[in-house]
Amino acid sequence: MTYPCLVLDHDDTVVNSTATVHYPCFAEYTAKFFPKAKRYTLEEYVLKNFDPGVYDFFHGEVGMTEEDMKHEQAYWHEYVQHHVPQVYDGMRDILWDYVRAGGTICVVSHSLSPNILRDYRENKLPEPKLVYGWEVPKDRRKPQPHALYDIMEKLGFTAEQMLVLDDLKPGYDMAKAANVRFAAAGWSNDIPEIEAFMRQNCDLYFKTVEAFGDYLLHGKEA
Repeated sequence: MTYPCLVLDHDDTVVNSTATVHYPCFAEYTAKFFPKAKRYTLEEYVLKNFDPGVYDFFHGEVGMTEEDMKHEQAYWHEYVQHHVPQVYDGMRDILWDYVRAGGTICVVSHSLSPNILRDYRENKLPEPKLVYGWEVPKDRRKPQPHALYDIMEKLGFTAEQMLVLDDLKPGYDMAKAANVRFAAAGWSNDIPEIEAFMRQNCDLYFKTVEAFGDYLLHGKEA
């Protein structure tokens, strides 16, 4: 097995969640509590999550203070309790085939770990070995490489044995900092700026879940 450890992002990589859960929550929250802020489209929201990333977007552009961000997180946390995103077609079989072949799954995400584990249960996915979510302190949270180093230390993998799969730049930055190969999940959107960056900079780019599975399980080139 080329990559015995697969490090997955969650939102828009394994589950289709931004368009169906996170963006509607953001739009609802800002309309209520930041009525003078710009009304962002879904595409703009995804682009801002891509770069500069969700923290700098909320803090620097929307104008949230640290206290505002805690309030928004509590609002978001309540919202996601009642909205379970669906796994992308084909991903469930890929992950189960990978685990049954001896692979180990970990998750590094900007969602909260309990919600990630709930989504895995509800979508009947194999349980990840380790999960690092938004609750991780900011100085250790993605895009910082702490989670990857922690996986190496706890599970005994080398950087060469790991593959990160993510749809956004913070995941790329994290993998690059730890010298771990990075695969871009290109199936969640068709935004030209994101696709161009990922194709130019990432080790691997997959436009479909099927293409990713063919590479991971059968070694077919991207």
